Amino acid sequence: MVVRRRKTMSVRYSIAPAQEQHLHALAGIERAAAQLLRAFAPSSVLAETTDDESFRRAVANGNLWVALDHETPVGFALVEMLSESSPHLSEIDVHPAYGRRGLGTALVRAVCEWAADSGYPEVTLTTFRAVPWNMPFYSRLGFEEMPTDTVSPQVNAVVRDETARGLDPRTRVVMSYRTHAPSNGKGGGRPDGAKNTYTDPVRDAATGVP
Repeated sequence: MVVRRRKTMSVRYSIAPAQEQHLHALAGIERAAAQLLRAFAPSSVLAETTDDESFRRAVANGNLWVALDHETPVGFALVEMLSESSPHLSEIDVHPAYGRRGLGTALVRAVCEWAADSGYPEVTLTTFRAVPWNMPFYSRLGFEEMPTDTVSPQVNAVVRDETARGLDPRTRVVMSYRTHAPSNGKGGGRPDGAKNTYTDPVRDAATGVP
């Protein structure tokens, strides 16, 4: 069993597994972060928010993290399991008022550390190629572009869904982060309770839609 604990970044900010009491704030964070992508995505996509049931299911499954200003959510990362052994970072948002404080970096690292500790060999995502706080941001954190012939059918289905919703596939890229964990999907990586620290410079912007 992987023990998930709050990760303190400073006296003010921390990353924690999401709880029910955090969910009311997440749609507002989504809408605010989406405005940073007005030049890159259709308004119909930018107006989308995740439904409450999906958030509640993610809380129950341990697939949702929040960035907290003291106890107030100001960002989140949502993982969707595309198969039993395929975690996909489906969304990460930081409210623009809290950009460039290391919160996006910390959220991504929390997801990647969870994946490694849980024994998943990789984390996938789709994102914009040309947006500075999308593909270049993830590249700095160890994600790599996936060659087309290595993308799984499940991730290809995500790409097709994005296209159907109005995103131009030529502007998108599929990326993966290799965890080097045992590929059993049942556990592994570091022992339970291993300490996680964040030492990156504060340099990331609000990430918006992955």
